[in-house]
Amino acid sequence: MPSPLLKLSAVSKQYESPAGAEAVSVLSDLTLEIFPGESVAIIGPSGSGKSTFLNILGTLDRPTSGQVLFDSQDLSRLDDIQLAGVRNRQIGFIFQSHHLLPQCTVLENVLVPTLANREAALRNGAGDRARRWLEKVGLGTRLTHRPGQLSGGERQRVAVVRALINQPRLLLADEPTGALDRASAQSLADLLVQLNQEEGVTLIVATHALDLAKRMGRVLELRDGRLSPTAR
Repeated sequence: MPSPLLKLSAVSKQYESPAGAEAVSVLSDLTLEIFPGESVAIIGPSGSGKSTFLNILGTLDRPTSGQVLFDSQDLSRLDDIQLAGVRNRQIGFIFQSHHLLPQCTVLENVLVPTLANREAALRNGAGDRARRWLEKVGLGTRLTHRPGQLSGGERQRVAVVRALINQPRLLLADEPTGALDRASAQSLADLLVQLNQEEGVTLIVATHALDLAKRMGRVLELRDGRLSPTAR
């Protein structure tokens, strides 16, 4: 049995309220293990804390209490610069909004995460990998197009390739199909499942789309700050 890629122990998150009011509890005493190559869906009502949960897993936020281990490394012991290094090297993010730079081409947008270490990117063939992946997702003829010249589904596919360019071990997707039409959402879901199965990247998706959730290996519901498995 491999060691978990992510291990959460008694993780809670609270946000301070205005003076005199009680702190708002978002996550309560979460304990969870996620193994390399798994696919996990996080479902739950709006405001249940799904995005907060992903932000903690992705080192964009810190828990109020509890421990998060990433590949056996205690994230609470890392400073902000070290956490940024973990994010850049190990974790890819996909959001509901693609966050592409409108002035940059498709290829330039994909390569943005490599700018922190251009020499390493050149050594490990990031440019060739970007072209190969864009070809794989059907955008090989769109390298010099800008986001405004693409459809919503195409922009999201660019965002997926950008999330993969540094060859992360963990891919976090926050409502990735939320702004897409049905056909584009289906196409993106197919791509995410393919990435998980063929590339072995660990995939965690927060979604309202039950069709997408059911395609993951595990479905967990976040409600009242707690996670529970759901029937398939």
